[in-house]
Amino acid sequence: MSADPTQVLAFDTNCHLFDGCGFADVSPGLHSFMFQPLWGDGDSNLYFNKTMLLALLGSIIIIGFFWAAFRRPQVVPGKLQMVAEAGYDFIRRGVVYETIGRKEGEKYVPFVVSLFFFVWMMNLWSIIPIAQFPVTSIISYPLVLALLVYITWVVLTFKRQGFVGFWKNVTGYDKSLGAVLPLAMLIELFSNLLIRPFTHAVRLFANMFAGHTLLLLFTIASWYMLNGIGIAYAGVSFVMVIVMTAFELFIQALQAYVFVLLTCTYIQGALAEHH
Repeated sequence: MSADPTQVLAFDTNCHLFDGCGFADVSPGLHSFMFQPLWGDGDSNLYFNKTMLLALLGSIIIIGFFWAAFRRPQVVPGKLQMVAEAGYDFIRRGVVYETIGRKEGEKYVPFVVSLFFFVWMMNLWSIIPIAQFPVTSIISYPLVLALLVYITWVVLTFKRQGFVGFWKNVTGYDKSLGAVLPLAMLIELFSNLLIRPFTHAVRLFANMFAGHTLLLLFTIASWYMLNGIGIAYAGVSFVMVIVMTAFELFIQALQAYVFVLLTCTYIQGALAEHH
C-alpha cells in the first residue's frame, strides 16, 4: 500500500485477492483522511491542502451560482434563476419561517441559506469525481460552523433578554421545579453552553466520516476482489458502491438541512421570551 497520504484511495493497485496480500493492506483508515500540503509546510501549521482547496472552490461555486442566477433577475425567471429561487425559497419558508417565524426570521434568511448551501456543497465533494472527499468529514470544518452558530446564539440571547435573562435561558430556570431546580439548572447549563456546539458539529462530522469510510470500503473491495473467483464478490461490492453513492446523496442534503434546522431552533430560542 502506498504510504503517500495525499491520495484518498492510496493503495497498491496491483494487490488483489489471492495475490498474497490481505485486505488489511489496502483497507481504508485514518490515512484516507490525511493529506500532504499542496503548498507550505505542514510542520509549521502554515499550509494549504486538498480539503482547504475544496472548501475554497466550493465557496466560489456557490457564490458564482447565485451571482449568475440573480445578477439580472427577471419577472419571468430563466432556468438558472428558477433553480436558485427554489432553493432559496425552500430554506426561507420551509426552515426559517417555520422555525423562527416570518417577521422575526426574515433578517436571518441570508445567514441560514448561506450555511445550508455551504454545508451541502462541502458534503457533495464526496461523490464528485477527482475530488471524492467530503470536507465536513474533517472535524475542524463542522466545528467552526457550529461555533459561528453558537456565537450568534449567545449574542442574540444577551441582546434580546439581557444579562439576567440570558442566564435564565441557558439554565432553564423554573421556580416550579422546587428542590430539583439546582440540579436541573446545572444540567441545562452544561447542556447549552458545552454540549450544544459539540453535538451540532459532531452530528455532521460523524455522518460524513462514516459515509465516506463506507464508500471507500466498498470501492477498494471491488478492486481488491477483481481476480479469479473473487470477481463475483467484486460485482456485489460494486453494486454496493452505487447504492451507497445514491444513499450518500440523500444523507448529504439531509445533514445540511438538519444543520440549519438546528441553527434556526437555537436562534428561535434566543429570541423567545423566557417563561
